[in-house]
Amino acid sequence: SVDCSFSQGVCDWKQDTDDDFDWNPADRDRGDGYYMAVPAFVGHKKDMGRLKLLLTDLKPKSSYCLIFSYRLAGERVGKLRVFLANRKRAPVWEQNKGKDERWRTGKIEIFQGAETTNSVTFESERGKGKTGEIGVDDVILISGLCPED
Repeated sequence: SVDCSFSQGVCDWKQDTDDDFDWNPADRDRGDGYYMAVPAFVGHKKDMGRLKLLLTDLKPKSSYCLIFSYRLAGERVGKLRVFLANRKRAPVWEQNKGKDERWRTGKIEIFQGAETTNSVTFESERGKGKTGEIGVDDVILISGLCPED
């Protein structure tokens, strides 16, 4: 498994330069490191911020599971989507509101065909709300299918 979390992960994260705002590091409540976040008040409604995880050395014809923690805190904070590079049009995962401020776990299966996925993009879309944030943390890539809960 590969640790792509932000505090000491070995992965290559890039801010998209064609979007409206950047994701920024935010300190964890527990004090051990940080996560990446977009506060609700950044930008205008419908603005996008994209954070791209570059994947190298994924073997063709094999499957992987991307597991991550996410949080959508606040009224009408916006949307969090995940895109895979070889399927640009539609998100493979999307969430548009949190029931509460708690962190939850997202899982995405990545099947490598002949054409391999070379990046995963976390996209935040600004909502109408003025408080709260969208956060992502603890991104891990494991080989094989996603485990059941």
